[in-house]
Amino acid sequence: MVFELSAKRDGLNSGYFVGSGKLDEIKKFCERYLTKLVVFGQELSAIQQRNLSRYLNCRVIDRVALILDIFALRANSHEGKVQVELAQLEYLSSRLVRGWTHLERQKGGIGLRGPGETQLETDRRLIAIKVKRLKHQLKNLEKQRKNRRRGRDRSGMLNVSLIGYTNAGKSTLFNVLSKSNVHAANQLFATLDTTSRKVFLAEGKNMILSDTVGFINKLPHGLIEAFKATLQETIHADLLIHVIDYADENWRSHMNDVELVLTEVKAEGVARINLFNKIDVKGIDPRVEHDQYGRIINVWTSAESKKGLNFLKQAVLSHISYNGDVGIKDNLDSCLNSTNSLVLEKDKLPSTESLL
Repeated sequence: MVFELSAKRDGLNSGYFVGSGKLDEIKKFCERYLTKLVVFGQELSAIQQRNLSRYLNCRVIDRVALILDIFALRANSHEGKVQVELAQLEYLSSRLVRGWTHLERQKGGIGLRGPGETQLETDRRLIAIKVKRLKHQLKNLEKQRKNRRRGRDRSGMLNVSLIGYTNAGKSTLFNVLSKSNVHAANQLFATLDTTSRKVFLAEGKNMILSDTVGFINKLPHGLIEAFKATLQETIHADLLIHVIDYADENWRSHMNDVELVLTEVKAEGVARINLFNKIDVKGIDPRVEHDQYGRIINVWTSAESKKGLNFLKQAVLSHISYNGDVGIKDNLDSCLNSTNSLVLEKDKLPSTESLL
């Protein structure tokens, strides 16, 4: 069983994160239901985590540890597993404080999964040795990734990356466009490993489309560092398609969270298209918006029902046309003349009123 308790405080308790009243409430709750694991939705300091674990007499993890556990469950490729283990070990090294006994309780991982019991019994020196080895492995994997990227560049095709908040529908969209079968599920971080496929755009024109890891609010810096090689696919892309779960009431804040991560990996300057997904849930029709240069910058569509996906291809073609490909321009004009449902707007980004 899973239960949720919430608390509002103006200030944080340096020793236990929560006040004494809430702490006693949590303890009674744990004793009543024989609770074995307590998860805090915020980041805890090592001291707070140790004190809470001792007081509550059960395992206590914070938001960062939970995200790391989910990543450990989702990682399938060798590179993904190395990246997750590196992030876990660096997080673990920050938990090693004087008088720390919580490690003895963490059989099998930081929270629910992890790099293994042996790592959790090591000291800082042994962790540092393994971190160094993992970083070396990632450097070699990054070289392989660069070689693959050079191969894509030599193909002359446009490199497009799907980005967005976790569970926004990126993998579903990727499968529909590329006729692939990558894992897509209604869950957090279903995709950790970057997958690339050739996608048909117009006669004689294709693009290389890449599905990437989903972002989340306050994505732990350690994960950003560990997954930097993967996230840097966005830097080297010619175009980003920002997939937004338009049916989620928090879609605006999710857009901002994605922007923050893009800034951190220095990809904020890459051209992009905003794709407002899941319009079938909202019960609205597909449409597009253009910028002052004629490029389609906002697309409303549904990957699940495949409504409006032709608009997305038109949007990609409009960006290629803007960059001077004459052949693409002819194809774009043909696409645009074949539909009567395009909606032109002046603003570069949709207004609040138009998105409600």
